[in-house]
Amino acid sequence: MRFLLDAEQTEFGRTLDRLLTAAGTPGTVRAWSSGDHGPGRALWTRLGETGVFALAVPEQYDGAGLLPVELAVAYTELGRHGVPGPVVETAAVARLLAGLPDAAKEWLPQIAAGDALVSLGVDGSYVLDADAADAVFVVTGDELRLASGHGPLVPSADPARRLHSPAAGGTLIARGPEVREAAARAADLATFLTAAQSLGVGLALLHRTVEYAKQRAQFGTVIGSFQAVKHRLADALVGLEFARPLLFGAALSLAPEDIAAAKVTAGEAAYAAARAALQLHGAIGYTEELDLSLWLRKARPLRDAWGTPAACRAKVLDA
Repeated sequence: MRFLLDAEQTEFGRTLDRLLTAAGTPGTVRAWSSGDHGPGRALWTRLGETGVFALAVPEQYDGAGLLPVELAVAYTELGRHGVPGPVVETAAVARLLAGLPDAAKEWLPQIAAGDALVSLGVDGSYVLDADAADAVFVVTGDELRLASGHGPLVPSADPARRLHSPAAGGTLIARGPEVREAAARAADLATFLTAAQSLGVGLALLHRTVEYAKQRAQFGTVIGSFQAVKHRLADALVGLEFARPLLFGAALSLAPEDIAAAKVTAGEAAYAAARAALQLHGAIGYTEELDLSLWLRKARPLRDAWGTPAACRAKVLDA
């Protein structure tokens, strides 16, 4: 099936691309990895001004309504530029609180405007960037609490994904079966947006590797002319292009099994692109100074975040 964006959606993606290119996200990612959240918070504000976070917030709370296609466009660009921070989790919290009106009034307008950076943990999961968040929401069973703090930093393959264990206790916000239902919808949205991020990461890795293959010479010939290199890059491209329609198909249905299919396909395609990029860049692919490393480190954690490949395949098969 072929999915085509309309002119407004296409221009929205281009606007985000221009904004993030001008912002110099590699420097922002490195600062975030070291615990300096200033540049990341400044970029967050600019993203809020473009309406990225409003796309997950209902209109009655100053949002644009839940617009999955536009969210897919936006989060693909966020992944392609390697934007750090709990961008997925903030949108998931918006989805969670939208199903709990009593808890929505305080936070959703702030999320829509980009004034609040929040994170989310569900049933014992680690919380991303809890040290930078204005609030950490934790769902345990049928209870939603506002965490009182966060635990120590947990090592991650991607230094820009700063994981913490949420602190025990905290302020009770809501309790009941509606919390569990809202959390399930929030988790589905987080899975969907992580798939979009993965697609963007894979596209960035492929683009950078193609450009390198056009310049790097070996035996007096650019390596991009070698058949083996062409095949490796073509395989990476095919994987990403197969993931794209699954992502936009999931945007139209928001069915959990469609989201799971998009997540596993995009995650595996991005990971394959990362492996190809690492091999074709040779020894310099390992260097921390090369910006490529910022994307190489994202592919594997995103593949497993908000639904491992095994869990996603099981959900598709169960459906």
